[in-house]
Amino acid sequence: MDGADTAEDWLDTWAGQVNAQAARSVELSRRVAALTGTAEGRDGAIRVTVGSAGQIERLELDERVHDLSGPRLADEIMSVMRRAQAALSGLVADQVQDTVGADTETGRAVLHSFETRFPTVEREEDR
Repeated sequence: MDGADTAEDWLDTWAGQVNAQAARSVELSRRVAALTGTAEGRDGAIRVTVGSAGQIERLELDERVHDLSGPRLADEIMSVMRRAQAALSGLVADQVQDTVGADTETGRAVLHSFETRFPTVEREEDR
């Protein structure tokens, strides 16, 4: 085997690794696009589901919210929404680990993006 064959083998191996990583990245993107995160208020009166970009997809309120003032209701909804987004971030982390790996450049970038936009938040009753 001469140097040209060795270089060609190396290039084939490298190209295969790049293609495999690209396929894993596409799979990650597909999985993340299908994710939703959900959280509910401490008494279950408020439930929020967010889509893969963190946007509210569903807001459920039961009759108990009538006991809250407008500002308090708004605060509760925002708090539950942030927890749903944090839950989404955790689900994304699982998918990163299962596809591209958290130790890859792609994995680190995706994790950083979600952790920055949707950090872990404490439930009010945990404070």
